Amino acid sequence: MRTPQSHTALKNPPTRSTLEDLRMPVQAKLAAAWTSFMFLYIYVDYFTLYKPGVIHDMLVGRVWEFDISQVVGLSLMAVPILMVFLSMTLPARANRLMNLIVAPIYVVVSAFNVLGGSWILFYGLSIGLEVLLLAFILRSAWTWPRRTASPATLATSLDNEPLRTPQRA
Repeated sequence: MRTPQSHTALKNPPTRSTLEDLRMPVQAKLAAAWTSFMFLYIYVDYFTLYKPGVIHDMLVGRVWEFDISQVVGLSLMAVPILMVFLSMTLPARANRLMNLIVAPIYVVVSAFNVLGGSWILFYGLSIGLEVLLLAFILRSAWTWPRRTASPATLATSLDNEPLRTPQRA
């Protein structure tokens, strides 16, 4: 059974070109940006393996010009991976703070990775994209919307507070 429509609904049908644009939570934006960052980060490392001599150097424990321990290598990968999870699960204040601390550190790490690379176009483009994602993360965390309480909300919340008995000195 069809529901009756008003006469204006028949005259003004919704246009097919109008798309619904829902506001995405900041946490989802941050997690998506960290996920994209990780894909770039991983694939740049993966395609680096095709450079002559890279695998041999890795087998003897040298990456670029530096001795890299297993802990350092794991840390460089684990922090952005964990940021995907933390961006979705941490409370807003801690989430914002973590993103404002970790993203600038990885801007430096990403910029450092371009040094000494022989594939300048490859590294320059990929690291440029990484830095753009990190800038988006910083901007999203920095401009995190704040909830403002209306006077009605404040009055209601005051009514819900437990009564306190005065303390005697």
